[in-house]
Amino acid sequence: MSHDTYELKAEAREQVGKGSARAVRRNGKVPAVIYGDRQPPLAIALTYKDIYYKIHGGGFLTTIATIDVDGKKIQVLPKDFQLDPVKDFPVHVDFLRIGKDTEVNVDVPVHFINEDKSPGIKRGGVLNIVRHEVEFHCPANAIPEFITVDLTGADIGDSIHISAVTLPAGVKPVISDRDFTIATIAGSSAMKPEVEETTEAAAPEAAPAAEEK
Repeated sequence: MSHDTYELKAEAREQVGKGSARAVRRNGKVPAVIYGDRQPPLAIALTYKDIYYKIHGGGFLTTIATIDVDGKKIQVLPKDFQLDPVKDFPVHVDFLRIGKDTEVNVDVPVHFINEDKSPGIKRGGVLNIVRHEVEFHCPANAIPEFITVDLTGADIGDSIHISAVTLPAGVKPVISDRDFTIATIAGSSAMKPEVEETTEAAAPEAAPAAEEK
């Protein structure tokens, strides 16, 4: 499952637009909006410090949060955020309101285990990661924190496809028309050569020269 849920306090914003957003930032807060679940969008302002550490702490876009807006608590999933291109601080956040049947598309990180049990890697092969994340469609309250790829037995030239990964109930890849590759085990110049026993073939004896008559 995803990271532990958390709660953020926010204030409702009566005005929206660029001018209002700039005024919110001047007051040390971050403008945001909550939308979805067939309800009108709700403009809010979040404490800068709280949202900064959540964004940069990892798992932000896969963790359900509760936002306390002037005493009213709303379950949400962060869907997008914008950072200042120079100073890297948050300037806006979008939240999706979560209902009991809400389903979402999310990018989930891929973790690899048992590299020491991969014959190909032990011989000097290289794990070539094709997808560091995979996009899944799943219930908003059942987002995996990551998916696990087991490299046990993987040899040089092997490919690991999504069908080899055990997924939680209700979690399905967004790409559904093919068994796509997540990683391969490739050879490298540092590979250890396999020991092969060779025997030198005996040189054929020269045929005796024909005797002249």
